[in-house]
Amino acid sequence: MAGRDCLVTNDWICGEYLRSRSQELVDATVQHVGITVASVAIGLVVAFPLALLARGRPRFAGPVLGLTTVLYTIPSLAMFSLLLPFLGLSAALVITGLVLYSLTILVRNMVAGLEAVPAEAREAARGMGYGPARLLWEVELPLALPALMAGLRMATVSTVALTTVGSIVGRGGLGNLIEDALPSFFKAQVLTASLLCVLLAVAADLLLLGVQRLLTPWTRIRAAGTREAH
Repeated sequence: MAGRDCLVTNDWICGEYLRSRSQELVDATVQHVGITVASVAIGLVVAFPLALLARGRPRFAGPVLGLTTVLYTIPSLAMFSLLLPFLGLSAALVITGLVLYSLTILVRNMVAGLEAVPAEAREAARGMGYGPARLLWEVELPLALPALMAGLRMATVSTVALTTVGSIVGRGGLGNLIEDALPSFFKAQVLTASLLCVLLAVAADLLLLGVQRLLTPWTRIRAAGTREAH
């Protein structure tokens, strides 16, 4: 009975809630992760050609960056309302909105990373016979990878948080639990779902940081050399 008392007294921390609602928590977390991963992955696919366009044709840089910024300023309710006639009350509605929100971070960091590639590196590659495609994939992208990964990390953490907004159409993962708990202010559910969102964001950031370190070993070597010099 003592374990169940926390549900009756509506405590913030309640072991009985975790035990009795464990499957509900797992389902919401899986939906949250799925929507986040799909949104960020599609955002990358869309942002990459936009960044190449903005970098390769300067006259398009302003419109592309401006459009992605404007999209980010649209309130989520308005965004979903505009997309609703085309996508209905579906996961696609939420994912499309999140993709549009992610573009401002992804495109800007991609453009910044590509523009930061040293001109001498490009010239050396061209002197060795590298064509545009090979130059991009074998020289520019590897050198721009730290900035690209930084943008990906920010976009992912942001998307984890924004996914909860999808609860307004029933596709918000852990946000669904928060919204369901608010009318009765079910403390244990609000706290648990909120903490899981934070843990997901931290876990995603650490995972991507680990991937970044694996893909850019030269940055660790450079940092070690700098410390030794001091």
